[in-house]
Amino acid sequence: MVAPPDNDVLWARSLQFRHADGSPGLSGVSLGVREGEILAVGGPRGSGKTTLLRCLAGLTPVQGGEVWFNSGPMHTLGPVARERLRRERFGWIDPEPVLVPELNVWENAALPLLLRGTDRRRAKTAALEWLERLDVGDKARKHPGELVHAERQRVCIARALAPAPTVLFADEPTAPLHRADRRHVLRTLTTAARSHGITVVLATADPDTAALADRTVSLLDGRRVRTVHLPPVAETAETEGRAACSLSA
Repeated sequence: MVAPPDNDVLWARSLQFRHADGSPGLSGVSLGVREGEILAVGGPRGSGKTTLLRCLAGLTPVQGGEVWFNSGPMHTLGPVARERLRRERFGWIDPEPVLVPELNVWENAALPLLLRGTDRRRAKTAALEWLERLDVGDKARKHPGELVHAERQRVCIARALAPAPTVLFADEPTAPLHRADRRHVLRTLTTAARSHGITVVLATADPDTAALADRTVSLLDGRRVRTVHLPPVAETAETEGRAACSLSA
């Protein structure tokens, strides 16, 4: 094995993954992510964006190739070591909000810190800070069932940011939000990442979301390509009629 460059917090070489039904997920994808960088992974639905994020985060073991984090090989780690690494160093945002219904909002946002053994008061303070930034601080004592869908997603984003992860993986994090909300939440996320030195790997099919990143890599059918044409986002009159958008790697 050849170690990755020192300034790459994440580095992947020739990643291979095939789904259970035999369809290709990744076919020889290589990339590096620099420390503090916000990297967008673009491509249409089914291009392999989520699979790539899951492999980089250690959620899905690669079937071929290498994944390195801070110059240490992840692809050789066992399940327990990968789980510890994810818990201590990584954050994850799903496209759909998943919260613990028995816990209130601030407890959900503080959960990763509480699981690490952080003092309850400190965990609550960190959770409330991010809930306020994401405009759901007034919901802190409510339970997930009392929130609308978009508010639950904001809580999930606060939960991912509260522990100040080294790397934050965001899989279409603003998909449940209306377009106006997306801009605010994405700017909060990217500003917070830059101010706290958090590396972000963001999967998106939305060119406006990708534009907030420092750099974009594009996938098509599980392969890295130079340019990928995205379908138009027809949510508002502003975007209706847009033909296609190109992203350069």
